[in-house]
Amino acid sequence: MAQSVAAVSLDEEGHPQRAKLDQLPGFTRKAIANWASAALSTGSTVLSDGLAFCAGVTDAGGAHQPTVAGRRKPRELPLFLWVSTVLGNVETEPSGAYHPFAFGKYAERYLGEVTYRFDRCFDLRALPRRLLVDAVGSGPHPEAVDSES
Repeated sequence: MAQSVAAVSLDEEGHPQRAKLDQLPGFTRKAIANWASAALSTGSTVLSDGLAFCAGVTDAGGAHQPTVAGRRKPRELPLFLWVSTVLGNVETEPSGAYHPFAFGKYAERYLGEVTYRFDRCFDLRALPRRLLVDAVGSGPHPEAVDSES
C-alpha cells in the first residue's frame, strides 16, 4: 500500500517557501532514501518525528534531526507547524471538490496539484500567468501515461 510523504522548505525566518508531497511504496529507509535523493536538495536538513525510516535521508546525503514526539502528535510540536498545515489542507480538500474521485487512483495528480498551488500561493498576482505558462507547456497527459510510470 502506498504511503504519502510531505516536506516543506522554510526560509531563515521560518516561513514556508515550497512543499513536496509524494507517494512512496512504503515507509522504509530505502524508500525514504530514494525519495530524498530525487526530491530534496543535496545537503538538506530534515526534521522528522523520529521514526527510524527517516534516517534514509542521511543515506541520500542529507542531515536528519529527529524529534521524538512521544505521546504528542507531530501537529502539537511547533517545528512541524507548516507540514501540519499542508497536510491539513490535503486531508480536508477531498471532502469538497474531489470527493467523487477515486483518490487512490489519482493521488499522485492530486498531491501534485496541492503542491503546485502551495508553492505559488505567496505571489497571487503571478499565479494566473504562471498557470497559463505551465498549462501551455505541459502538453497532453492521458491516464495511460500515468499507468506506465
